[in-house]
Amino acid sequence: MENINKDTINIFGVNIDKTDYGILLGKIYIAAEKKRKLSITYTNSSTLNSSYNNSHNQDLLNSFELVHPDGIGVYLASKLLYGKNGLSSRMTGSDFYPKLIEEGIKRKWGFYFFGHDNSTLEKINARNPELKITGVNEGYSFDTNKLKERINNSGTDILVIGLGFPKQEIWINENKNKLKCSVIIAVGDGIKVFAGTKKRGTALIRKLGLEWAVRLIYSPFKYWRRYMVGNPLFLYRIIKLKLSKL
Repeated sequence: MENINKDTINIFGVNIDKTDYGILLGKIYIAAEKKRKLSITYTNSSTLNSSYNNSHNQDLLNSFELVHPDGIGVYLASKLLYGKNGLSSRMTGSDFYPKLIEEGIKRKWGFYFFGHDNSTLEKINARNPELKITGVNEGYSFDTNKLKERINNSGTDILVIGLGFPKQEIWINENKNKLKCSVIIAVGDGIKVFAGTKKRGTALIRKLGLEWAVRLIYSPFKYWRRYMVGNPLFLYRIIKLKLSKL
């Protein structure tokens, strides 16, 4: 399978940036420091499954300036489909967000957190006392117009949104041009990483790309369909796509 754009790969109609933690941090730095608009989201095997033969979700993800890969599934799929032109390494949002926090503290960037529940949001400041938090808003009950006003009045640099796919992408797509912040980043359940409440497993589990199994063990009713049905379906679709290109 040919890779037309050397900076991206395409899986199920979604353009995924061939980025890494350093490159992503660099782009956020430029946007935040120079006050340039940058919208970022992620894609993993679950969001790609949702985008399979779904032009709306494909267009939604492709409307972002940057779509970073998230998880072992996307990495392995890129290697199967693109070989040496696939992703150079596995990347996860959960490993990236601590790096973003560290850089944010260093650069004194303001962060506004929108999503999840108040209990989780309250833990972010306790977990990261040096991080400049310009505001928080839970993601289950909100008025978009009032929220936009609060964000714009906060003077924040980076808006972190954790509403889950595709709700967060839809909200960003509809409102990003009305927001004064430079960087908008969709993180889904990754907002728990900022709060220190996300279950990730041991370093070995992470290295093996088995964090999904940890989530399944802790929340089987929430994740069984995504992983027990979704993972085999994703693999089948990737193999089918590969065979169709031979």
